[in-house]
Amino acid sequence: MQLSAAHEVEIIQAIQEAEKKTSGEIRVHVESHCEGHPIERSKVLFFQLGMQKTDLQNGVLVYLAVKDRKFSIIGDKGIDANVPLEFWETIRDEMRPLLAKEEFGAGLALGVRRIGEALAIYFPYQREDVNELSDELSYGE
Repeated sequence: MQLSAAHEVEIIQAIQEAEKKTSGEIRVHVESHCEGHPIERSKVLFFQLGMQKTDLQNGVLVYLAVKDRKFSIIGDKGIDANVPLEFWETIRDEMRPLLAKEEFGAGLALGVRRIGEALAIYFPYQREDVNELSDELSYGE
């Protein structure tokens, strides 16, 4: 399941803009189906994508299973130690109406922007910061 080129551009631009304000790393993974709970699937993907390897353990994965209408957001240890528990729920609640209307580009880009705003507080951009993870979307089946 691939998003349209226009949606991809919208999301990648949101990732790049967000990462200009934070040393945090944001990835988006999209697939058609999710067997089980999306948080559990996200945890598997987080490690498969090597997101645990960031220096500050400040990676965030936004996951969407399009046909099953499931999505989740998870952060690495460094993030979870800093943001309030309800933080991810707040962002998911903002994304949900757009995703429900199948506005995938807008919904995912909104989530990425909100994540970037919060990460900028806890993990501000450092001049020597290196983009540790690809900004490209990853896809499953």
